[in-house]
Amino acid sequence: MTGKATILHADLDSFYASVEQRDDPRLRGKPVLVGGGVVLAASYEAKAFGVKTAMTGRQARELCPDAITVPCRFDAYSKASDEVFEIFRNTTPLVEGLSIDEAFLDVGGLWRIAGSPREIAAKLRRDVFAEVGLPITVGVARTKFLAKVASGVAKPDGLLVVEPEEELAFLHPLPVQKLWGVGAVTAEKLYQRGIVTVGDVALLAERGLTSMLGKAVGHHLFALANNRDPRPVTVGVRRRSIGAQRALGTRRKPPGAVEAALVGLVDRVTRRLRKASRLCRTITLRLRFDDFSRATRSHTLSRPTQQTEKILHTARGLLELAMPIIERQGITLVGVALQNLDDDATVQLELPFDHANLSALDVAIDDVHEKYGTSALTRAVHLGHDQHQTVPLLPD
Repeated sequence: MTGKATILHADLDSFYASVEQRDDPRLRGKPVLVGGGVVLAASYEAKAFGVKTAMTGRQARELCPDAITVPCRFDAYSKASDEVFEIFRNTTPLVEGLSIDEAFLDVGGLWRIAGSPREIAAKLRRDVFAEVGLPITVGVARTKFLAKVASGVAKPDGLLVVEPEEELAFLHPLPVQKLWGVGAVTAEKLYQRGIVTVGDVALLAERGLTSMLGKAVGHHLFALANNRDPRPVTVGVRRRSIGAQRALGTRRKPPGAVEAALVGLVDRVTRRLRKASRLCRTITLRLRFDDFSRATRSHTLSRPTQQTEKILHTARGLLELAMPIIERQGITLVGVALQNLDDDATVQLELPFDHANLSALDVAIDDVHEKYGTSALTRAVHLGHDQHQTVPLLPD
């Protein structure tokens, strides 16, 4: 890790909502909600009223009656993300994507040819706005952790550089929730002992933290509170899973609606799986219920596959097993994740060898979607069902 502030955390501001405002001038400066039944994203104008992601549409409209609701357009978000990441890669070869709308960049070797990290970050923000039309916030620091914290403090549409000599003065007054890994449960444990800021954590002995929170968590938080984060920006690490989820809203679902959503998700993630030249072995079903509790169900195949129908068959089986709890608790979101991924070139094919993992039907459908768009072909099960609120669990 360098001794200078050379790591950038670049994070697009209210990404989905910003894309909608960019593409429809009538939405600019107005509160915008992406997704109807459940809020998938909110513009900063809506956030000013207290609207948050994952709220129900009803809750959001109670807080912000004038909010404008638009459907999710993942194809537009994916295209915008690709364009932004191209700018990242033109800035530095050391880019580590975190999600569809954020990444770490290491610019430590660019002083002579591109200027200081502050100058590089400022140019990056100008380029993203000029070429893609989206606002982006950048935090710059010596560590990945602090760069991400800096971008969070600088939002929206800002730039904040934390120099090494300013690190602890910047970090320690912040609320303890700024530490990675501090959720509601951990925060409550710390509050009960009068620990409310990052500085309070740093003043504790590490042994005291580990006895309070466990060895792993205590060690982790003590290190972050003192800005010890040796992780470099890592390039070329392939994703561990590919997934998507669909908000279903809070209204009672008609028969077949959950399965229709599941089929659409499997079609989407298997298409992305093949495009990335990957195969999967584990299929995971993710569910969220009316009380905001969650559940997952997984199954691991005997051999990896890219075939939509094999994966769909497994996902349907998982859904069937979960139906009792769905009927009992009500469902607001369903998601599918493909895990245990392999490169298709490194996996021995099953007999017969001719496209054992990739059916002719999958190839033909992928070609049509690539050429004419995802709406060119649709399954009969989707007729009459809105498929607009599908969003990725992980980035492409």
